[in-house]
Amino acid sequence: MDEKHTEIARPWSRHRRSGGTPGHVPAGRPQAGLIGLSRGRRLVASLVGLAVLASGCAGSQGAGSQGAASQGAGSQDAASPAASRQAATRPDSGQPAKDSSGQAPVLPAPDAAIPTDPSRLADSLAGTVADLRRATDDWTRDGDPAGGQAPEPVVLLALREQRVYRYLAREPKVASRTYARLPKTLAARAKDNVTAIRNLLSLARPIKGAARFRVQAPKPAGVLLGDLRRAERRFGVEWEVLAAVMFVETKFGRVRSPSYTGAKGPMQFMPGTWKAYGMGGDIQDTGDALLAAANYLHATGAPRDYRRALYAYNHSQAYVDAVLLHARQMKQDIRNYYDYYNWQVYVITTRGDRRLTGPGL
Repeated sequence: MDEKHTEIARPWSRHRRSGGTPGHVPAGRPQAGLIGLSRGRRLVASLVGLAVLASGCAGSQGAGSQGAASQGAGSQDAASPAASRQAATRPDSGQPAKDSSGQAPVLPAPDAAIPTDPSRLADSLAGTVADLRRATDDWTRDGDPAGGQAPEPVVLLALREQRVYRYLAREPKVASRTYARLPKTLAARAKDNVTAIRNLLSLARPIKGAARFRVQAPKPAGVLLGDLRRAERRFGVEWEVLAAVMFVETKFGRVRSPSYTGAKGPMQFMPGTWKAYGMGGDIQDTGDALLAAANYLHATGAPRDYRRALYAYNHSQAYVDAVLLHARQMKQDIRNYYDYYNWQVYVITTRGDRRLTGPGL
């Protein structure tokens, strides 16, 4: 965001000039994020995953000082032999299968093939989501979401779900035929996610050549949820909307490189916007960044008019729609927050998508 336009009265021009959201500009890398925005829009970090997946921000410029490779994030989207051995899949569909005792599911390998036939794909997605729901319930009921990273079943199943939605986002005809073969509730969930991803992909531009991206593990999901709810209590901005913005911008803080325009931190603030709304906090601190984002969104219209506030954050209707679709999913079922938390960062390159985080790297 242009530092000369940080006053509350002019949020639109501020972001439009910076080519991105209100103080946020997608970190210059793909994953959750975009990779190079068209029409002067900023890349969304989350598009990196997107762009990449395209959900994150990506770009050949403004890369972080640390390369993804140095952190185990620069590998191509391929699983290690060990990971493949530990996470077996059905050879026909890649769908999580039950073991011989009929108890625990056989987990999908990080890069197991995605079925292209709509009927098989619908079966695979339904099985994956059912197993992911059970794994998430086990984690939140018997585990400790505030004490560390998610257990392996949740991570692998969430990645499988993410990869299926990414595939459907790029194959609209297959997507339509797949929806018709899903139960009504699951079909609606799939449509929301696929539409959101497709919107974010429309903002991404593939990066060329070598690029360096800085990524890191996010705060534990339970701790992050506490930060989100704290920001909601202070400014009245729904935590699900804040979570959706953070998810799209940096995949919950995984992307740490500044954007090509200089936006920084887990919520991608430009320095001038941070000065106006950061309340003296640390732009890189997750709790401070969420409070600043809630402050900014409240000042630009939320919760009365989320569309206006989100458009001020990032001048793109596709971005606004994607954020609201993801937020709706989290409002409908809090398990969707935990599932999104385990989606990984991707970067879109001229040679194909590259996953920067997650199992097998």
